[in-house]
Order: sequence, then structure tokens, then C-alpha cells
Amino acid sequence: MSSFEDGFPAEKLFSQGYSYTYDDVIFLPHYIDFSTDAVSLSTRLSRRVPLSIPCVSSPMDTVSESHMAAAMASLGGIGIVHYNCDIAAQASVIRQAKSLRHPIASGAGVKLPEYEITSLDAFGPSSFVFVTQSGTMTVPKLLGYVTKSQWTKMNYEQREMKIHDYMKSCESSEYCLPWDIDIEKIEALLEDKQKGFVVLERDGETVNVVTRDDIERVKGYPKTGPGTLGADGEWMVGAAIGTRESDKERLEHLVSAGVNVVVLDSSQGNSIYQLEMIKYVKKSYPELDVIGGNVVTSYQAQNLIQAGVDGLRVGMGSGSICTTQEVCAVGRGQATAVYKVCSLAAQSGIPVIADGGISNSGHIVKALVLGASTVMMGSFLAGSTEAPGAYEYKNGKRIKKYRGMGSLEAMTKGSDQRYLGDKTNLKIAQGVVGAVADKGSVLKLIPYTMHAVKQGFQDLGASSLQSAHDLLRSNVLRLEARTGAAQIEGGVHGLVSYEKKSF
Repeated sequence: MSSFEDGFPAEKLFSQGYSYTYDDVIFLPHYIDFSTDAVSLSTRLSRRVPLSIPCVSSPMDTVSESHMAAAMASLGGIGIVHYNCDIAAQASVIRQAKSLRHPIASGAGVKLPEYEITSLDAFGPSSFVFVTQSGTMTVPKLLGYVTKSQWTKMNYEQREMKIHDYMKSCESSEYCLPWDIDIEKIEALLEDKQKGFVVLERDGETVNVVTRDDIERVKGYPKTGPGTLGADGEWMVGAAIGTRESDKERLEHLVSAGVNVVVLDSSQGNSIYQLEMIKYVKKSYPELDVIGGNVVTSYQAQNLIQAGVDGLRVGMGSGSICTTQEVCAVGRGQATAVYKVCSLAAQSGIPVIADGGISNSGHIVKALVLGASTVMMGSFLAGSTEAPGAYEYKNGKRIKKYRGMGSLEAMTKGSDQRYLGDKTNLKIAQGVVGAVADKGSVLKLIPYTMHAVKQGFQDLGASSLQSAHDLLRSNVLRLEARTGAAQIEGGVHGLVSYEKKSF
């Protein structure tokens, strides 16, 4: 080793008995001989699912449903649809995601027929409130709409009526367009007919509603590439399932709906239940990739690899809404977990998802360079336009609910099986319910974030994920642990006030 080498190789740093998080470690810069544009972030989610960016949305019911899955696929990543719902609903979400050729999540409010509009907040940034049977666009059966101008002209007595009593119907075919129409034609029709919105349909069912406001909004987003497409030319979509007997029936319906990859969703994946489910999936659907987890140790990972997984998911208690480490005293710092599992998985060519602990682009760089093929994000994407749920206002801030799948609120809908819960016994929370600020659209958030990640790779002298992994394993890339003071120094400090904008 040269006499002026600094820092430590990863193998030495992560073998000292400490459980490191992403913030605990820092990479030392290397040598740059290429431009940022030359960095490729293409990767694999699993053995047979290629991605052009290493981004995966987490299977949480406040993160990943149809609009998130379609948006992530359009950007070159992928979304994993949650299973905290009945079988038919999850299959429907997958079908809808694949039908959202233009993954535009409308900024308009969506309400139940019994809803009472009490303020203009219900319209959000849009001129419309749409009415569906479910109060969401997840399984939309569009019943009608209300315009902002219509509502403002109503008297106080009229405003106390249920929305279905005064909404306008949109059953006329003049509002409807095929789901696969070009976006330029949608824009032209909105201008030509002077209509405020159009309804996109597939096989007689509503797929999406696009307003003139939505078209204007997405014009300002960065251009996307071809996206993550399957052999059928539609978006690739993943789905989470559990390990119970009933999940075999769920899987059958998901395969019929066109799911491209399944994730076995468990907080502790090294169990007889998951091993048996892996073998079942591989035997019943040999062409379908199955991702196992969650794991944080080489021992856990080895058991799942031997059972036949096509990918691994790493993380236990590192998510912002997860309390597993606090409640159960089990888990691992995410940086250590990612490095240790990836070191083993690489020997078998198994891609690894770093799940949890992602708060900024620097965390993504660290996860990927430490060996992960992709990063799975929950809180990072929650609060976006594409995330499920309605926006609310609190202390002047626009927010959306974000909850852990281990929270009691989520468990009452069925997510307790993720924690190997028994419905007849007491439920112990391993997560919380909270809220996150409005992040805008992931169609804007993710491209800017990926450019920041490319800049990180450039500073490290890595032009691709494979290059980063090779530099780490050959001990060319060096790391150091950061003291608490170093972490403070590495962030914004010493100011009376500041405004932090990433882009």
C-alpha cells in the first residue's frame, strides 16, 4: 500500500464490532477522469429484472399504489405494490398501474359521494374535485365532478349538502379517451374542446383523469427515458405478498394481473415460512423472480439464497417510522447490514435492495457503493403527488399521512402478518403513524436526485455501479467513521437561519 493512503478499506472498517448507519461513515474522494453525464446507474432489481435507475418504491400503503408504480417505472425504476388490502384490490392496482401509460397523478382532489366540501383546500392546486366510489383514484369509478368556480358561487346552505347532490356528471363519451393515446393528442383535445379534463379508459374502465392543469405542470418536469417495460410493452410492476397459505391464492391473482416480480414481505425473512414460500413460488412460477427478506446478516442471506431467491432485501429497523430495534432489540445499522449482506450475495450474483434509512442523495450513494444494486424508499417518496392519500394542511404546511406497516393502524388492515403476527393474539406495534411534507411529483424529485447521485459517483471515480463495487472490493475506495462533531460539520451549521433547497 502507498505510504500516503488514507482511511480504511471497507472490510476493515466493518469488522470492528460497530453497527454503522449511513451517517456514521464517509467515503474519501478518488480520481475523476469522466463527466457526470458519463455515469451509468443502470442495474438489476433481481436476476431477470433490469432497471435504468436504482430506485424502488417501498410496499407501504401510504407509498406504493398504481400512480407511484407507474411513475417509478416511467423513470426507469420500479414500484412494489403493497398488500395491505384484499386480493382483488391489489390485483386491480397492478392492472391500473400497467394501464397508466402517462403516469400523471392529478393534483385535483378526489372525494367520496358523501363528502362535504367546506373550503377551497379540497381542490388543492386544481380547479376540480372529482367524485369516485372509493374516494380515491386507485380503483376509480368516476361518478362526477365539481369545479372551483361552481363551488365558490354556492351559498352557505348549498355548501352543506353532500357532494353527490350537486356534482356534474361526466358519463358522456365526449370526456373519454383511450388509455394509450399520445399525450400531445390529450393536450390538443383539451385545447380544442375547451374542456378542463379528460377521462382515460381501458376496456370500459376508468384508468385516470387528466386535467389541463396537470398537463401544464408536467411540461416542466425533466424528460424521461423509455422506462422499465416488460415484454408486453407495458410498465413492469412488482408486488409484495406474505408467507401464509392464503398468499398462494393472492399470488395466483397477481400473476394473472401481470405482476413482473414478487417481494416476500417480512421484517425478519429468515424463517421456515419464507423458505417454504420461496420454494413454492419457484416451483409454481419458475419464470417469476422472487425477492426474499428482510435480512441484515450473512447467515440470514445465505439461507434465502440456498432456497432459491432471485434478489435480497436488506434492512431491519432502519426506516424512519420503524421501531423494531427499539421494541425488539433486534436489527442492525443499515450501512453495516448492506455491506455484510452484499459481500455474501455478490458471490452468488444475487442483487441486493438496500431498504430503509434513505433521507438524501448521499445515503443513496453510500448504499449503492457499499454493494447494493438498488435502494428501496418509503419516507423519501411519501408525501409526493403520486403517493396514496389526500393532502392536508397543518400549521400552514401541506402534508400527507405516512405510516409504518408495523403501526397498530396498519396492522388492523392485515399487515401484522409481516411481523409474523397471529390474529388471535395481542398486536405489538413496531412502527408509528406520522406525516411528511409535500414533496411534489416524483417525476421531478427522482431525476434531480439521480443527478446528485451521479455527482457522488463521479467524486468517487466510479462511472457505474459495477465500477463502484469493484473499487470498493479492491480496497481502492477508502472510508472513515465520522464522529458526532464531524457529522454536524458535514451538514449546514453555524447559521442563524437558512432555506435549504435541493433543486
